[in-house]
Amino acid sequence: MKKLITSVFALFFALSLVACDGNVNQVKITDYSSEIYSDAEIENAIDVAIDYFNQNFEGCTLTEITYLGDDQLDDWQEFAERNNADDVIVLISTFEVDASGGDGSLNPNSTYTDWNWVLVRTDGGQWKHVDHGY
Repeated sequence: MKKLITSVFALFFALSLVACDGNVNQVKITDYSSEIYSDAEIENAIDVAIDYFNQNFEGCTLTEITYLGDDQLDDWQEFAERNNADDVIVLISTFEVDASGGDGSLNPNSTYTDWNWVLVRTDGGQWKHVDHGY
């Protein structure tokens, strides 16, 4: 029951954070499970990615985000090493781009799927966004 309440709280918190141009949009946080990270650790990483998205992807609407999964983390370990970090986590998302094309580097009126968010941390500290894209 406690896990359910925590998950519901995290979902409402994430929904309140995801806004684009002042409009609150719903973002789907797909179910995930991990033997490496707790739900709270994954939710903290999602919060960092959502915050980065909100600050840097004007004209875009995040529609879905989730943890990529434990079985693929070895492929991303170099990001931890490059950033002198202990842990790496990778999220995957979908977002919509309006007619402005975001900052001009995105295709206007398009949908981006399987967009990666790479975050690292040291000593169990705060997640830090270090890369994103395909």
